[in-house]
This record gives sequence, structure tokens and C-alpha cells, in this order.
Amino acid sequence: MTSFEEAETEETVTCLHLTFYHPGQDEKMMFRCLNFSKREQVRADDAAKFGRDSSVCRYNLVDTRVSRIQFSLQFYRRLHTSEYAFEIKNLSKKTKLTVNQMELGHLNKIDLPWKCIISFGDYQILAEIQEGESVDYFETYLHLAKAPILQERCLPSLQPIPEKGISPSLFLSQGKSPTEIDENEL
Repeated sequence: MTSFEEAETEETVTCLHLTFYHPGQDEKMMFRCLNFSKREQVRADDAAKFGRDSSVCRYNLVDTRVSRIQFSLQFYRRLHTSEYAFEIKNLSKKTKLTVNQMELGHLNKIDLPWKCIISFGDYQILAEIQEGESVDYFETYLHLAKAPILQERCLPSLQPIPEKGISPSLFLSQGKSPTEIDENEL
């Protein structure tokens, strides 16, 4: 047998992609202590903590408005399954944490959806889980967004769209109402 045949089976690693945004990031440089564009390994039994206290938090945000420990992410295996997941817990006594518009108060925790937006104050973090099989550790991969992650989203119009693609609002804005025409008259 060759060394290739005897080598251990390579396992994939769960990776948590986190994309950070803050409107004042260029002036205040609150993300300067984060290591962007490089995967980092985190032991499975360690909680990944985010906040401004560098002695406690693995991921430091240099901003006095951020709590000493803002929130933590804990990697775990779901009971009676082989699935792995993350749990997010708000550790801030003063700031509410929002996960996909679900508000978490101090010490509240929920399972992190596979893709979600975490926000507190002016901070926005897009979290995306890339599944893996490793039980010893997971990886984090941090990115910096140039534009806001949360955008004002316009709800689609509830008006029916005609087959010809002409919006009824176009006629209404001109003071005319739409009229029905027999298709043979076209």
C-alpha cells in the first residue's frame, strides 16, 4: 500500500463565515483587531466571544459602545443526530441583540440559522454556516462589507402585472384609467 492509501480520511470542517459592517468603520476603525480573509480554527469546546474586552473575547471590536462581552457563539452537536449547529447568546446587559429581527435580551440564546443577520447598535453581521464533519474544531472566516448588509427593502407591489408588462400605475399617474381591449383590436 502507498502512503496515500494509508492516510487518514480527510474530514471537512464546519466554517462560520461572518461579514461585518458598521457605517463608521472607515473613520473609527472598530474592526482593526479582527483578522479578515483568513480562516481561524476554534476548538469545539470553546465559545467564540465577541466584544471589546481583549482579555476575554477572541474577536475584539474597538468601540466603547460595544459591551465588554457582547455575544458568544457556541458550537454543538444536536441531540440524537449527527448534525452540528451554533447557538448564539446575548451577553450584553445593556444592548439587545437581534438575529433575523428576533430580539434577544441579556442571556437569551437561540440556534443560529444557517444564514442570518445579527445586529446590535449600528453593527450588522451576516452569518453563514458552511457545514462540515469535524468534531474537534470549527473555523471562522471573517469578511468586511463595504456597503450595509441590511437595506431598506421595498415590498413588491400587490397590483397584478398585465401580460404586456405595462404597469397600471403608469396609466393612473397620467390621469387615465386602464381600459379593457379585445385582443383582436390590437
